[in-house]
Amino acid sequence: MIDNHQARQYVRAMVWPLKSMRRSLVAAALLGLVVVVSGARAGAVQEANAGRGGQTLDLKRLATRGKTTLIDIYSPFCPPCVRLAPVMEQLAQRRPDLAIKKVNINRPEVRGIDWQSPLANQYHIRQVPYFMIFSPQGKLVAQGREAVEQVGRWLREAGMMQ
Repeated sequence: MIDNHQARQYVRAMVWPLKSMRRSLVAAALLGLVVVVSGARAGAVQEANAGRGGQTLDLKRLATRGKTTLIDIYSPFCPPCVRLAPVMEQLAQRRPDLAIKKVNINRPEVRGIDWQSPLANQYHIRQVPYFMIFSPQGKLVAQGREAVEQVGRWLREAGMMQ
């Protein structure tokens, strides 16, 4: 038979692991939330000039230190650009070492591809999509046709293209 003193010790011994387990579950839930939130940001394509479409921009400043950065210059009125957007999202998900940033050449008031925007003129953009690739150290390593070929290699390596 267990007396009251032994019963209290038993209950205390059983409650302590439950409290500890509750704290561990809360900590695990918070850690999981942090991983999910940071993963969503790390694997997402960023709109680099939202609300400032078509305005001049120092694209070199968009390079993410420590990651290869792909700048995708596009127009929302370019059918290939629109079709490419979900592909870039998938590539960002599969390549955490890659930062992908979209830059819109269109000014808000222009319908159709805005070839006369200050941004298009600044970088002499004559076709979209137009890619620029910066090294993890922030140095421009490819643009135009060379960058398109590199993006194709990344898509093949990721199993997204044959």
